Amino acid sequence: MSEGSQREKLLALFRTRAVMRASELKQAGITAAALLRAVEDGELERLSRGLYQRCLVDLHQHHELAVAAMRVPKGVIAMISALMFHGLMDEEHPRVWMAIGPHDWAPAPSCPPLRIVRFAPAYLRQGVETHVIGGVHVPVYGLVKTLADVFRHPRLVDREIAVTALRRAVREGKASPAAIEEGARTAGVWPIMRPYLAHLGVAAG
Repeated sequence: MSEGSQREKLLALFRTRAVMRASELKQAGITAAALLRAVEDGELERLSRGLYQRCLVDLHQHHELAVAAMRVPKGVIAMISALMFHGLMDEEHPRVWMAIGPHDWAPAPSCPPLRIVRFAPAYLRQGVETHVIGGVHVPVYGLVKTLADVFRHPRLVDREIAVTALRRAVREGKASPAAIEEGARTAGVWPIMRPYLAHLGVAAG
């Protein structure tokens, strides 16, 4: 395949995916030389070892979550980042929060910066949703699971942030009180969350 054909195929691949691994590009028939030239010419950007994105394009909302998911295949978007994804927190956070297992590999510091938290196996795969961001399938904890997680870990997430997120979830109709209670019971944090939900005047049982 000629250099021009390689470049055309390479850019065509990035029109379907916001972020791609070098291994995926190799499987698609892209040579290492073609990839290097695209980076040198400013068409692609190397985010970290083996991970690339196209330059000078409008990035999808939550693009950093897609990049993080590519960097940590076993991870799940969690805590503060999940609150932001679900519209329960407006303030930007400099890191992407990801949950992994107790013994899972954690990547070296790179872009975007990550905040790794380790969940026990019983909680790691509980309440996971998959969302497509820029063509990348990204695992994100569901809204009620995220609320339970931020109440469970006051050392990681300030209680005021957790309470504000709970209030928004109820008042904006993002989750019903019954669903929040069920999620809290499943996660074993209902005794902690119940008084806060009761304060909103909507606590069930």
